[in-house]
Amino acid sequence: MQDLARKYMAVGYVLINVKPGFELEVHSAVNELTMVEDATLLFGDYDLLVKMTSESMSQIAAAVVENIRSINGVIDTKTLAGAEL
Repeated sequence: MQDLARKYMAVGYVLINVKPGFELEVHSAVNELTMVEDATLLFGDYDLLVKMTSESMSQIAAAVVENIRSINGVIDTKTLAGAEL
């Protein structure tokens, strides 16, 4: 666990809203991104929760804008930055 913390300094959680019927397609596409540690389909206000790790939060933000938002079926995203205490 400590080696992982040294390698990755930033953690972001992305909440994604998806067009009805595109849930599995978006889930599959998101899982192929290199920064994605986990992607979980949800019931409720959001359709997908994605955990991303990188060297910086700016790299995560760029990946959300450039990669996740461009996936066919993605309607909206909300990115939450993990806190280091």
